[in-house]
Amino acid sequence: MRVGDLVFIRIRFPPFTAIASATGTWTNHVGVVVDFNRSGPIIAESRIPLSRRTTLRTYVRRSEGGRVAVLRLPRRLTSQEAERVRTAAYVRLGRLYDTGFDIDSHRQFCSRFVHEVLSEACGESLGQISTLSALLLLHPDTDLRLWRLWYFGKIPWARRTITPASLYLDPTLQVAFDGRLRARARIHPS
Repeated sequence: MRVGDLVFIRIRFPPFTAIASATGTWTNHVGVVVDFNRSGPIIAESRIPLSRRTTLRTYVRRSEGGRVAVLRLPRRLTSQEAERVRTAAYVRLGRLYDTGFDIDSHRQFCSRFVHEVLSEACGESLGQISTLSALLLLHPDTDLRLWRLWYFGKIPWARRTITPASLYLDPTLQVAFDGRLRARARIHPS
């Protein structure tokens, strides 16, 4: 693994399972590798209640069935870019989670966090920003009951967002790993 790698998992709880269903992928959460310590990679992520750093081991433990995917840019980051990834992630740590998934909010959510870190650090615009309406039109069989409840009866169709799926499916990224890891797995920098 390398600094700047995107690490995808599947959180087992609503609304995250509904996010995966609404986007047609298995994944519903993403973080970015920012450093390494004796136990392996350190992941920066936006999660409830605050964005933070966590070890890969702890991160993987939260994934349903240990499913993990690691995607990366097709080029190695320069040492300056890697440092900018750390800096961009660290200035976003401690921010409240945005449960409304609004890219224009002052709060963070996982895919926005990763999108902004890599854009700021490397000039890479990964994923696709779209409205909730456009996302749900792509998957017309999506059960909207949870979303109506989540948004107190009125889904904000024009709200702009970005999803873990749009990052996962970004054709720019290359797959370094996609499979299952045991929570005790040790992965070292390459």
